[in-house]
Amino acid sequence: MNRVRKIAKNTSVMLISQIISYIFTFFITIYTARYFGATVFGIWAIALSITGIFGIFTDIGLSTLMVRDVARDKSLADKYISNTFILKIILSILTFGLIIITSNILGYNEIEKNVIYIVTISVIIGSFSGVLGGIFQVNEKMEYIAASTILSCVVMLLGTAIMIFYKLDIIFFASLSIISSGLIFVYIIIIYLIKFSLPKIEINFSFWKPIIKEAWPFGITALSGMLYTYIDSIMLSVIQGAEVVGWYNAAYRLMMVLLFIPNAVNIAIFPVMSQFYTSSKDSLKLMNEKYFKYMIILGIPLGAGITILADKIILVIFGSGYTQSIITLQILIWTLVLSFAVAPFMQLLQSINKQLVLTKISVLSAVINIMLNLVLIPKFSYIGASFATFISTIIAVVYVSSITYEIGYGIPLKIVINDLSKVLFATVIMSIFILYFKDLNLFLLAIMATLLYFITIYIVKGLDEADIMLLKQLRR
Repeated sequence: MNRVRKIAKNTSVMLISQIISYIFTFFITIYTARYFGATVFGIWAIALSITGIFGIFTDIGLSTLMVRDVARDKSLADKYISNTFILKIILSILTFGLIIITSNILGYNEIEKNVIYIVTISVIIGSFSGVLGGIFQVNEKMEYIAASTILSCVVMLLGTAIMIFYKLDIIFFASLSIISSGLIFVYIIIIYLIKFSLPKIEINFSFWKPIIKEAWPFGITALSGMLYTYIDSIMLSVIQGAEVVGWYNAAYRLMMVLLFIPNAVNIAIFPVMSQFYTSSKDSLKLMNEKYFKYMIILGIPLGAGITILADKIILVIFGSGYTQSIITLQILIWTLVLSFAVAPFMQLLQSINKQLVLTKISVLSAVINIMLNLVLIPKFSYIGASFATFISTIIAVVYVSSITYEIGYGIPLKIVINDLSKVLFATVIMSIFILYFKDLNLFLLAIMATLLYFITIYIVKGLDEADIMLLKQLRR
């Protein structure tokens, strides 16, 4: 299987699994938000926010480093697995302690703390699954990662149905995350033993210092990303309360669901970009250029369409109890568009050993986001939090783009303008159509607008001959 087809196969597998899992997540979010109401849904969002941030300390970038290094030298696999597992045991104990201390300092009530502690256990289990899952990623066997993702969502969706049918509480729902993580851990171990056999134990304490030194920039980058993603919910919970967190997260979760597109591509493409860095820098540049093009083709019309239809989307999905979420969605969706556009550059920097640069950018974005939230949340509540996220994202995109140009991997401005102009033209045509037919059924309107957009992109040659050839290769 040639390189293009292998990337296509892995990207397709991950994309399909992400689509399936996010469809399940979409329905889980709908049912839990409607069943719990904004206040209890806000408690769940608080738990995910706390554990999302502190969960980084269970790994500190070790899994990412392992994927990068083992992709280049597979003989390091057993050494990394053995030592990473031991380090994660120590890190998990420290993480749990930090979460207990933080939850008490922030003054959360008993229900909120119990939900946080339960979800923490789930995150710790998932961190260990990620070690062996990284080996599947290195060997480009994404189908097993894909299957584990789907299995997790199936368990959560079935559990959600049981909870609603028997009228159970949020403690039961939180406990589902432990069951799901446990099943995934068992699945990953079984598949690993079948495909790769039992790893050799190679514990080497002298190996710890260099890998921690190399891994921590990845960890700080991930921590900064989590702070950027979740700190607004935590600050809202302290300043405004759980109900406001529920309104904000109804929109935020919809945005997060749509991130499956760059996330799926990133998982499949990271090992390949790491290899291209040492074998073919021209191929790496071309891959980055195409990745960016396809992300703006998908992201910009998505932002425009959701902005116009935000009121219908929120009311159909969450109901009248979440009308405050409409304006939040209209703001946050453009954060998603920017995330699509910057994803290729973020992945590029990780692949070319520039994780420290990425760390600085991520830390800067997180700090700016926190400062903006401190100013905007007391005055404008969840709307202020939305603008804080959007503004800090703009700054991150500008910074990342400038860095990639400085190190010689920037996309020529002529190419960017050419691609962007065609995408914007097609988006305007689509937006006019949506505004004119806005009273149609939401789902029918979405399908028709999508078809119109891609037809327009084809007519204006938004996909050139090289893209057509690439798509033909991907179909084989």
